[in-house]
Amino acid sequence: MTPRLARDDDCAAIASIWNGYIRDSLATFTSAEKTEAELRALLADKAAAGHGVFVVEAASAVCGFALYGQFRGGPGYAHTMEHSLLLDAGARGRGAGRALMAAIEADARAGGAHSMIAGVSAGNPDAVAFHAAIGYREIARLPEVGRKFGRWLDLVVMQKMLGGAPD
Repeated sequence: MTPRLARDDDCAAIASIWNGYIRDSLATFTSAEKTEAELRALLADKAAAGHGVFVVEAASAVCGFALYGQFRGGPGYAHTMEHSLLLDAGARGRGAGRALMAAIEADARAGGAHSMIAGVSAGNPDAVAFHAAIGYREIARLPEVGRKFGRWLDLVVMQKMLGGAPD
C-alpha cells in the first residue's frame, strides 16, 4: 500500500474510520465524532502548516490515514511533532500502518522535525506494540488522564527520534 496525500473527497472515508474508533474503542479518549466539514478544515490547516495528512487505499477505497502536527504550541516546540494513525479493520496487519508512519515521518523530517510523539491509549495495547515495533520507545505513562466508557485510562507517551535538524 502506497500512501498519498489526503484530498477533500477523502473526508467522508476518514470520518467513517475515525468515528468508528470514537464510538467503539478505547483507542481515542474523545466521544465527539468528526464531521466532514471539520475534516476539510483540518486538511486545510495541516496543509497551511506544511504538515501532510496521508491516506492509504485498498480496492480503491481509503482504508487508513495518518496525520501529524506540532506537539505543543510555541516556537520552542517547532521541531517536535505528534501524530495520529487509524486503520479500518481490514487494513490491519497488511503493512498499511507501517507505510503511513514512514510517510508522515519522512514528511515531518523534511520539514525539520527532530522527534515524533505518539500519545497512545493504554486501552489499545496493539497500538503500543505497533509503535514499539517501529522504533518508538515509551518515555512516560500518565495514569488515569483519560476517561471513556466509565473507565479511567492511562496515556502511554512514546517517542521516536527522526534526526531532522533545524537550519
